[in-house]
Amino acid sequence: MTEHDEVQSPEVDEPVRQGPAYRIFRGILRPLALLVYRPKITGTENVPATGRVILASNHLSFIDSVVIPLASPRPVQFLAKNDYFTGTGFRGWVSRTFFTAIGAVGVERGAGADAQAALDAGRGILEHDNAFAIYPEGTRSLDGRLYRGRTGVAWLALQTGSVVVPVGLIGTQEIQPVGAKLPRIRPVTVRFGAPLDLSSHGPATSGRARRTATDEIMAAIHALSEQELAGVYNEKPPEGTLAKIADRIAPRERR
Repeated sequence: MTEHDEVQSPEVDEPVRQGPAYRIFRGILRPLALLVYRPKITGTENVPATGRVILASNHLSFIDSVVIPLASPRPVQFLAKNDYFTGTGFRGWVSRTFFTAIGAVGVERGAGADAQAALDAGRGILEHDNAFAIYPEGTRSLDGRLYRGRTGVAWLALQTGSVVVPVGLIGTQEIQPVGAKLPRIRPVTVRFGAPLDLSSHGPATSGRARRTATDEIMAAIHALSEQELAGVYNEKPPEGTLAKIADRIAPRERR
C-alpha cells in the first residue's frame, strides 16, 4: 500500500478461532512465565477489556510475539509466517502447536497482494471484536533504534474503527538475541500507553490520513520505549547501482 493508494476492501473471512492450545497457554504457561521472568508491566488498565483494539508495538526480538500475549490483560492475536504452520513431522507439529498457542494466525509474508491479504486477515480479527497485535516497523530492529512506521496499522485502525494502544517493549532483545536458539532469563519491561482514537485524521482511503495517524502511533511508541529514532524505514537497502537509481526514481511500496 503506497501512501496515496485508494483501498478496495474485499470480503473478510471468519477469523481463526482460539482453540484449546491457546487456552492452555493463557491458563498455565502465562502464569508460569510471569513467575519466572517477573516482567515489569505497566498500563494494563489502558487496554480495553472488550471491543476492537490494536496493540501497536516496537519490535526488538522474535520473543516479542510471546511477550505481548503474556503481558496483555486480554487475549490477543497477531500474524506469523505461514511456514510456521505448514511444517511436517514432529518439528512441524511442535511449531504449529506453539504458534497456535500464542495466538498467531498464518499468512503469506511479502509485498503487494500478500501484504494486503495480511492486512485483511488482521481486519477480520478486529471486526469480530478481538484484540490484534502488530509491529508498525514491519520487521524487528537489529540495532535497537525505532524505525519509521508503515501505514498498514493506520489503515486497519481507520477501516475498522479500532482504538490503538501503543506498546513499548524494553529489554526483549536481551532475552533472545538474534541467532540465539533458546530464551534467557533477563529483565524486561512492557508498557501499555493510553488508547489513541485516530478517527480525526480522516478516512482509511486517504494517504495523508494514514500517514499522519501512523506518525501519531509511532510518537506514542517512542515515548514508551525511549529508543533512538532511526528516521527511515527498516528495510534492506537496494543493491547495485541500477537498483539504487530505480529506488530513487520510483520508491518501493511501503506499508
